[in-house]
Amino acid sequence: VTMDIPAQEVITKDNVTVRVNAVAYFRVIDPNAAVVNVADYIRATSQIAQTTLRSVLGQGALDDLLSEREMINQELQRIIDEQTEPWGIKVSIVEVKDVELPQSMQRAMARQAEAEREKRAKIIHAEGEFQASQQLAAAAEVINRNPVTIQLRYLQTLTEIGAEKNTTVVFPLPIDLIGSLLGGQNGRSEPSAPPTRPAPPPAPPPRPRFPDPEPEEPLPFPTEAPGDDR
Repeated sequence: VTMDIPAQEVITKDNVTVRVNAVAYFRVIDPNAAVVNVADYIRATSQIAQTTLRSVLGQGALDDLLSEREMINQELQRIIDEQTEPWGIKVSIVEVKDVELPQSMQRAMARQAEAEREKRAKIIHAEGEFQASQQLAAAAEVINRNPVTIQLRYLQTLTEIGAEKNTTVVFPLPIDLIGSLLGGQNGRSEPSAPPTRPAPPPAPPPRPRFPDPEPEEPLPFPTEAPGDDR
């Protein structure tokens, strides 16, 4: 008999509420026990399956529910089969069908998955940079031992530029020539600074200023006395 277990609200060990439904496959191996020991063996098996589903899933975390699906199915089958055995019922398979997560939990898991992908991308990029630096260091050692290789690299670069039909052509200059030019410039004597002019003589001290003399009062003219006629 195939029996759908209705969706159950389950609170996991890490306090996440999910809705889980399942399906169970069982058969009657003892008809007498199925009729005598229980009034309705199908309804009784369904009730046992629902309570067992909530109990088993509530003991684990959400990550265990999503990753350890096979182990959970085996645990459900074992417990339900033990409880229905006195009724003459043999439960062969129990499978968890669907796990419905809240919208907030789905967004959080999406952000976590995106962060994990970015982390792996950065690690891969860093490993590539490290390997590239090792290859560049090895190439530098080869060029240092044989300077002709840098000239061959110049010619190869010039060939690649010419093959692309560019309007600008770059002619590489040998490092020795550039080094000699730079060395010649460094060997020249620097021009001497122009002579400094002598400082001008100091200005004479200012003359002291005396106060202006006060104007003298004019002397009075003598006047003749009256009656003094000669």
